[in-house]
Amino acid sequence: MNIFKKTKSKVEKVYLDNAATTRVDDEVVKEMIPYFNEKFGNASSQHFIGQEAKRALEDARGVIAKSINANREEIIFTSSGTESNNFALKGLFFANKDAGKIHIITTKIEHDCILNSCKWLETLGAEITYLNVDKEGFIDLKELEESINDKTLVVSVIHGNNEIGTIQDLEEIGKICKRKKVYFHSDACQSYTKVNIDVKKMNIDLLTLNSHKIHGPKGVGALYISKDIKNKITPLLHGGGHEFKLRSSTENIPGIVGFAKAVKTMNSKDVKEIRRLRDKLIEGILKIPNTDLNGPDGDKRLANNVNVRFNNIEGEAIGGFLDSYGISSSTGSACASHSLEKSHVLTAIGLSHLQINSSIRLSLGKFNTEEEIDYVLEKLPGIVERLRKMSPIE
Repeated sequence: MNIFKKTKSKVEKVYLDNAATTRVDDEVVKEMIPYFNEKFGNASSQHFIGQEAKRALEDARGVIAKSINANREEIIFTSSGTESNNFALKGLFFANKDAGKIHIITTKIEHDCILNSCKWLETLGAEITYLNVDKEGFIDLKELEESINDKTLVVSVIHGNNEIGTIQDLEEIGKICKRKKVYFHSDACQSYTKVNIDVKKMNIDLLTLNSHKIHGPKGVGALYISKDIKNKITPLLHGGGHEFKLRSSTENIPGIVGFAKAVKTMNSKDVKEIRRLRDKLIEGILKIPNTDLNGPDGDKRLANNVNVRFNNIEGEAIGGFLDSYGISSSTGSACASHSLEKSHVLTAIGLSHLQINSSIRLSLGKFNTEEEIDYVLEKLPGIVERLRKMSPIE
């Protein structure tokens, strides 16, 4: 089979790396533009132009707060999900270590910014427990509860995993944390607007959000900090006392405005359609012999996430061939794509080195179309067939 034959499809480019970043919605761009060249004030300035920016800042804060059932003053804007995660763990540790609260519980499938923050905190005396996960990426709630001790400060569990899409049960985790009287933080960068989050119902004390995973601009994120603990966390940035004296730096008003607009433009109809196309893509790929899905299926999985393994061919090679057809994919987390180390997430769910290396991630967004999915399913079987003929592994 000649996989380089011309296609009759009108599709030229298919972007399926939305877990890495998304195309900014045109409506979001339109909303942001005036805050670059017309309403460009510093939100801390007292004159009209500054207060115009301040109103936009507070309006956006209200949008983010409402989306997770939080209070306006509980939303702290940051530069990214990475900064928010660092702030949550390091800020809590610095504020509570002298009281002997030095134990942090997290999982083996967290984003690198959580894992590397924990490793760094260990050098300062923190004690870290890394929870195991099952073959679908779920933690054991009993193991979590038994891991909490008198020194435990915070439990940090990612909501929707960035590689395999596993959605953890935040409500049950929150119940355990509340009963054990420890803080609960979750990284919800991938799940935000795709899965309903209610910080009060779920007993969440800190929640990490960001903009560029939901068709908003890069360089802006947020950290929800419950009003009950705002005086129990140490700021990482000191300066003019912005963001309720918790995160000094002149606010990125265009980015924050865009973030809020992205939240308002995402809706359940979009998520339902993304899920439908995801299921079509998974069903089509699994028709290819010797192919398996990594992670859970159905509603236990993020609506936009597909992670599959082809078991005897290199995922990098598949990705390269897909790219030659204008199809963008990933072999794991974009934040670690420069690294030759195998995926810690796929390792944690028990895959062998060979299985890990044969895996690719395809992640959808609201601008993907059925025609694009058909195009991928037209090209992928031929790519796999050719690579398997070339592979020395049976």
